[in-house]
Amino acid sequence: MVLRQGDEVLARLGTLMVDEVIPSAMLSGFGFAGQITFGFLDFVARKYKPTSYENVEVTNLTGSLAWKDGKPLPHLHATAGSASFEAVGGHLLALEVGRGSMELHVTILRDRLERTTDASIGANVLQLEPAG
Repeated sequence: MVLRQGDEVLARLGTLMVDEVIPSAMLSGFGFAGQITFGFLDFVARKYKPTSYENVEVTNLTGSLAWKDGKPLPHLHATAGSASFEAVGGHLLALEVGRGSMELHVTILRDRLERTTDASIGANVLQLEPAG
């Protein structure tokens, strides 16, 4: 999958899952980000602390595509580098493709996998048993 400037990566992946009836998948990729937002999970507050960056190169994007409550729920992490070769990374909250493109390799899995909320940590956890 190749995305172009202005595309919202998480939204496009959700649309892909629905349109192509993807049960679950693994994902990797790289490309240019106009804006990227990472989050670090605060387990006490049970929410992500977001930090955004602009005009960086995503050097690694990896994650899984699964479902929660009947809706697609991509779970991605990334590393991005600046023009000064400084790198940042973490849990991906948002990613808009910048100038150039974003290349994504989606490996479709046979079984439909679901995420459920683990009440003890307040996070969505992938269930390895195929959904019913």
